[in-house]
Formats: sequence, C-alpha cells, structure tokens
Amino acid sequence: IKAFAGIIRHLCACTVSGVSSGVAAGPRLNNNQLYKLRYTTEVLLDRARGSREGSTGYRISSDVAVHLVWRGPSSKDDQLIQLAISNVRLEPAAERPEKKNVLHGATTESILGKNKLAALTKPFLVHLKNGKTKAFYSYWAEPATIKNLKRGLVSLLQFQLYSGKVVENDVSGRCTVQYQATQGQVTRTKLLETCKASEAGFTTHSKVLGVSKKSSSVTVFRLEDGFIKTAEAEETHTLAVNARRSAATKVTSRQTLVLVGKDAGPPERAGKDVTGVVTSIDDKLAAVGIAAEKVKSKCKGCPSLLEHWQAVQKQLEPASLSKATAPRSFLALIQSIRKASKDEILKVLKSASKTALPQAVDAVTSSQTPASLDAMLEFLNFTDAKGLVLQERFLYACGFASHPNERMLQALLDINKGKIGSRDIKESVVIIMGALVHKLCLKGSCSLPAVMQAKKLILEGPESTKDEAEVQMYLLALKNCLLPEAIPILTKFAESEVGSYSIIALTALQRYDVGLMTSEVKQTVNRVYHQNLRIYEKNVRAAAADVILSTTTIHTCPNPKVIQQAMKDMISHNYNRFAKVGSSSAFSGFMARSADLTSTYSLDILYSGSGIMRSSNMNIYGSSNGAMLHGLQVAIEAQGLESLIAATPDAGEEDLESFAGMSALLFDVQLRPVTFFKGYSDLMSKMFSMTGDPINVVKGLILLTDHSEVIQLQSGLKVSSEFQGGLAIDISGGMEISLWYRESKTSVNNRGALVVAGNVTVDMDFLRAGVEVSFETEASLDFITTVQFSEYPFLVCMQMDKATFPFREFLSKYESTSSGKIVTSRRSRKQLVPGSEFPLHQENSNMCNKVFDSSW
Repeated sequence: IKAFAGIIRHLCACTVSGVSSGVAAGPRLNNNQLYKLRYTTEVLLDRARGSREGSTGYRISSDVAVHLVWRGPSSKDDQLIQLAISNVRLEPAAERPEKKNVLHGATTESILGKNKLAALTKPFLVHLKNGKTKAFYSYWAEPATIKNLKRGLVSLLQFQLYSGKVVENDVSGRCTVQYQATQGQVTRTKLLETCKASEAGFTTHSKVLGVSKKSSSVTVFRLEDGFIKTAEAEETHTLAVNARRSAATKVTSRQTLVLVGKDAGPPERAGKDVTGVVTSIDDKLAAVGIAAEKVKSKCKGCPSLLEHWQAVQKQLEPASLSKATAPRSFLALIQSIRKASKDEILKVLKSASKTALPQAVDAVTSSQTPASLDAMLEFLNFTDAKGLVLQERFLYACGFASHPNERMLQALLDINKGKIGSRDIKESVVIIMGALVHKLCLKGSCSLPAVMQAKKLILEGPESTKDEAEVQMYLLALKNCLLPEAIPILTKFAESEVGSYSIIALTALQRYDVGLMTSEVKQTVNRVYHQNLRIYEKNVRAAAADVILSTTTIHTCPNPKVIQQAMKDMISHNYNRFAKVGSSSAFSGFMARSADLTSTYSLDILYSGSGIMRSSNMNIYGSSNGAMLHGLQVAIEAQGLESLIAATPDAGEEDLESFAGMSALLFDVQLRPVTFFKGYSDLMSKMFSMTGDPINVVKGLILLTDHSEVIQLQSGLKVSSEFQGGLAIDISGGMEISLWYRESKTSVNNRGALVVAGNVTVDMDFLRAGVEVSFETEASLDFITTVQFSEYPFLVCMQMDKATFPFREFLSKYESTSSGKIVTSRRSRKQLVPGSEFPLHQENSNMCNKVFDSSW
C-alpha cells in the first residue's frame, strides 16, 4: 500500500513531459525581481449570430508590476506576491465613430472617479501555494467593483504545471477545472456548469418556454523561466430562447497578460508566516475572499414604481391588451416591481383605475418577490365575494408562476383555511394549489412542509366529501399536481357513475407519463371504454379511448393502422359500436414547424345520436428539443339537450341534467371550469337571452418565460442576464342553439399578443453596456363548429381560422457612463404572416359547403 501511495504521489507531481517531482507545482517568482506586465480585459455583447454594427462593450488596459514579497521556509511554492496596477486606460471594445463612442473626450479619472481610480491602483497581495490562490488581501473599504477587477487579474496567476482535473476557487466561485500541460505551455479549461457561485438565479420550469445557455472558458499559459510569458483567456456565454433560437445573445470576455520586461525588485521580507508579513506591510490589509462580491447597481434618475405605473397604465387598459405594447409594458413593470417594497407596490394597487387594476394584479403577482406577495395578500379580501375578478387573477398568476416557492403555496393554504366569500374562488384556490405542488415537486421540493400539507389535502379530498362540486374541485387539483400517488385515486374515479368525475379522472390519467400506466390502470380504462360493468356516457368513453391511444400513439397525426391495432388489443372488439358514422369528428395537424419548435393542434367533437354536440375539444401542443408543452386545451361540454328538439337521449344518458360549460387548460395548468347554464329552467332562460356573445374563460397577462441570472466572468466583471416572455391573452367561448333553424353553433375565440425579450448587461456602476434582442406578435385563432340537425344524418362544419398577423424583431444596444452620457442603437425587422384557414379533412369541407348553402 505504501509503495502504491508513493507511485500516485510521484505521478501527481509529474508534468506530461515527464519532468520529475522537483519542478514547481505552479508559477514561481524569482527573489529580488520585478516583473513588468501589460494587462488587458475586455467584454463584448452582441446577438449570437453577430450584427452589422459590431459588438457593444469596453476594454480596460493597464500596466501591472509583480514581485515576490515572502516565500515559505518549507516550500518554494508557498509565495506571497504583491501586484500593483498603474496607467489604467478605458476604451470601447470595438472601433466606432466619435458620435457612437460614449467614452469620447473622457479621461479614465473622469469615468471611474478619483477615489475608484486610487483604489484600483493601490497595491494588493496574493498568497499562492502550489499554484493555487489561498488568500487575496485588499481593503474592505474598497468598492466591490474594484476588488472584483483585482480578483480577475489574480485568476491569471493561478494554474498548475501538470495535467488533471481539480476543483479550484477563484473569482468565478468554486469550479471544476481541467488542465492539459505540455512543455512550456498549460491549457486550463474551466467547466463553467460546475461553478458554485453565491448569486443564484432562476428560470422557467418549462423547457419549451425556457432559455438555454452554452458556455466555455479556456486560458492558455505560455511559460518562461518558471513564470508567465503570456496568458490568454477567452470566455463565452450564449443564451437563447428555446422556442426561437435566433433570439439569442452572446457575451465574450477576454483577458490578456503579457510579460514586457524585468527589473531589479525589492528584497524578500522576513517572517514566519503569511499573516505576520501582511500585517507588517499594512495592518489595514485583510483577506477579503477570492470569490466575487455582489455589486449593487444604483439607478440615477430612474422613476419610482408609482411613476413607472402611471407611465404605462394606459397600455395596460383592456382596450390595449390585444397590442404588443401591453405585454412589453407588463414585462418592464415586473422589473420595477421586483426592486420595490411592499408599501410602494400597495400605492400602485390603490391608485390603479378599476379597469387597469386586474392587469396590475397580474404584474404584481407575477413578480414573485416576498414584497409583492405580501402586498397582494394585504390588498385582497377573500371574504368579499364582490372581489372575485381580482382574486381569481391573483390565483391564476400564482398557477402560472415561473418559479414559485413554498411561501406562495403556504399563502394559498392559509387562504383555504379562512373564510372565502365566493365558492368559485374556493374552487380556484384548491385547483391552483395542485399546479404549485407540481412545480415545486419538479424542482425537488416535494418534501417541504407546505407541499406535504397541500398533498395531503388534495389526495384525501375526493373521498372527504359528498358534494359533487367539491369532488370535482379536488379531482381537478389532482389533474394539476400529477402526483404518482394520485394514480390509484384517479383510476377509481374513472369508473364512477358520475360522468363528470370520470371525465376529469380520465383526462388526468392521460397527462401522466406512459411508464406510470400500470396494468391495473389500463384494465380499468378498458372496462370503461368497452362498458364491461355499466353503460357510460359517450364523452366518458371518448375520454377512455384517448387514454388508450395516448399510451400507444403520439399527439399528432396518429397512424390509422396503429389506432385499429390498439382497439383490437382490447378485451372485446366493439369499437364500431362507439364510432357510429357521423357521431364524431376528429382531426390533428401542424400549426407551425421550424428547427426550434413544432406546434400541433387537434380538434375532437362528439355528438349525441340526435345530432346535438356533447363535447368539443381543441388542443394545441408545443414541442422543442424533446420537451412537450400542453399550451392550450379548450373543452366545451353539453348534455341533456335532447328535449329541445324532442329527440331520444342516447343509452345511459336518459337522466342527465341539462348542462353546458367550458373548461380551459393553459400552459399545463388546469383552470376552474365555467358554466353556461345548469338545469332546465336555467337553460330556458338562457335560451331566450342568448346573444351569441362569447363568455370569457381566461383573460389577463401571463409571464411565460422568466430567466434571470448573474454570470460571473473570470475577469471580475459581472453580466446580468434577463430573458422574459409576456403574453396578453383573451380566451372566450360560446354556444348558440336555434330551435327555429334547428342549428347549434359553438365557438372558441383566442386573442393574444406576445413579447419575448432577452437582455444582457455589464454594469460596473461607472460604465454600463448592454444588448437586447426581442420579438413580438399579435395573433388570433378562432374555432367554430356549426351543426344542422334538421335532418339525419346531420350536417357538421368545423372551421379553424388564423388571421393575418404581424411579426416584429428588434435588436438594441446601449452604452452609458455614470455621468449620464448614453449612446444607443436600434434595428428592427417586420413582416406580415398571411392568415389561413387550417385544412381539415375533405368530408368536413363538403359538409361546410352544404351548411353554408342551406344557411343562405
């Protein structure tokens, strides 16, 4: 064992070229020698594919004097080194005309300020041991920005002279580093994905809506006489929107250290240890840490939150929500809210107009800060039934939260325990709890106390009450939370005698990973579909068929042979009994296809034997890089309407109460269903008052993409990255029945405006540079189904129309100084995307011709 350990130690101390263990472990300075170096660091920001006008950014260059202060008595690689920066110069990173040069006519001192320049040029010390930085000595009183720049320079003194993978600490944090050593040269590759830094960010849980980052950091050291001859480092970070990778930014950071000469230096100091020597030089010097410090940027002349709200309130009025200015203002407002206190936020909520207040609630809740949550909980009164609109907007924004925490879930638990004035809000609270449980479990927080409490409530809920509405509420919450332990509960309710329970349970099972569908689940679904135990409503059997197919096929364009085989594999072969000619219609296809995103849609309509619609489902899915997002599902359910046309109900549906309603699932979050009418008397009153105007299901502003991080560069500079996507959406639906014309019409109307913006900024408080890429669009999508049941077989016409819509892209760059001087550039590209009617099957087209001819 001792011999083996000796071999390992020998191998670890050797270079690739086979030099014995007597060589230095890292850079080694000579006694009584002053090393003169030239140091340059620059940062460039641009969109990922580059741009015609070149990158924005700046370069800092200086002279650096380095000498040995003290060497440990037991090891030549135990060194205390002094560095002194001088002759500092600031300039743009790329050449540009005077009018576009924010630094034109300025001096280094006028940009940095006298105090910061003095701090930057004040000597500092580094303790190196075996090529690794053990301590960085500077002054606590120095600005964090200045200390970080010094730390960046120190990062070029840390390296080892043998190949291998190690964990190191430097300005970037604690990172795994790969070394490749050859004669006279060392290449250091920092594995940036392993770095553990103090400033944690957040990102959207959905990969389809999220942001991807690619990073690299390589430093090449060329050596001469045991020390650095040149050191060249390049670090890049590319951030891209997954759904549209052309919306991407790139950060490039470079460092260069070149030895330009040597002179006689001061003699080595005597001393037993590093601490004593440092104190003897200056007792104010302190080990201030190797990792970068947080830098708080100060915004001079920025408006207050209330002033910001007053400036954008008009763009957030209901009449403006169909324009891209609404989500763009929404995103900017969120940035301001995230920096505000609870009292500042409350001022906005209390000053907002009645019509703009719901949008303010969307923005405040979407900000997801402790102050914003506290403000909302203080502002809303859940005991007041009249506040339903604002309360539900708050709850929906919680459900769509990009990075919810335990405190948000606990707030809903507390609301649920208290008095709630509206039954609809009570239902939404529990349903949205399920969505929060799902998101928290996805990021590994399933065992948090609030999550455990919510899971218990939701899992035990369906069996804890006999109230039909409450059972549905808990089942919808289970549909949102997607807990594996909920599968047995959903499986049981799939065979319920209550059709609405079965529908919810079956559609919930369809959302689970196929691998969780046990044989017991499959057998249960088969029994429902084949009606082995009882006669089920048609829409229940349709839901069961969907579960069967989803475990065999894909969401789009299923192969008819696969469907046929799936149905033949069942216990009894009665698929034809279910699929009576003309009683159902289904179609799926592509909405859009690109290298980054595939969007598909499906339309499914089921009719009773008498021709009245039983259910209508529209689904839109998005997939990117193997990830799937259920972007939209709008389902309209109707039952018990045969008496209107003196028709006979289908088997198993004779005693159904008259009912029609609509349910929406948006971005993987199931929302509270909306009822059009319930009961015969309600039906008749609505029949004579129906105007055809759609009923709103969901309306508001949603934060779709939310990625925020601070990228600590090896140079000591920090990059703030903010990618956000905002959607102003209005989904409504309606149902009309004309007894005179014996015609029914259902409509689903989707209106939206989308803005996605990615911003990267380097802010040194005395100098700032940034770039923003963004795109926006305004679109509408209508799905209309017309049924004429004056004769049999009845006529069915489905229409899915997309209006012509604009698509705009923007690229902005900016540089500014602390004095207020700013230079900006902005480019844009616009195009109109022609509208279209999505092609459905030929039989549908033939029926539409007949419907419209007869209507005329």
